[in-house]
Amino acid sequence: MTPELTYLLYAVILLIVHVLAQATFSDLSKGLGWALGPQDEKRDQNVIAGRIQRALANYLETFPAFVALALLLTVSDTANTTSAFGAALYFWARVAYVPAYASGVPLVRSVTWFASMAGLLIMILQAF
Repeated sequence: MTPELTYLLYAVILLIVHVLAQATFSDLSKGLGWALGPQDEKRDQNVIAGRIQRALANYLETFPAFVALALLLTVSDTANTTSAFGAALYFWARVAYVPAYASGVPLVRSVTWFASMAGLLIMILQAF
């Protein structure tokens, strides 16, 4: 398996962990009774749960591009150490993005987002 596909597998695991974290923080902030019930009434969630939800939405915006690039590089046999670095940079930046966003520390979230975009750009350039 190429490093790009390995990081794709890791990215899918990160997606599952991210969804579970978002659901857990959201449900806990709304109350256990609400979470275990039909959830008919609308309840606001706390600030951290909202941040984790927005971080997940952002991940879902970039994840399809990462999937496409990892598959394209592997199938076209254009994967190399540089594209593997791009995949690693994307993945690890996305791992760091969740706590960076949840913490609310200024600038850190943006830096991790730009790092993940740089990883995708590196992969794109290697596909040519």
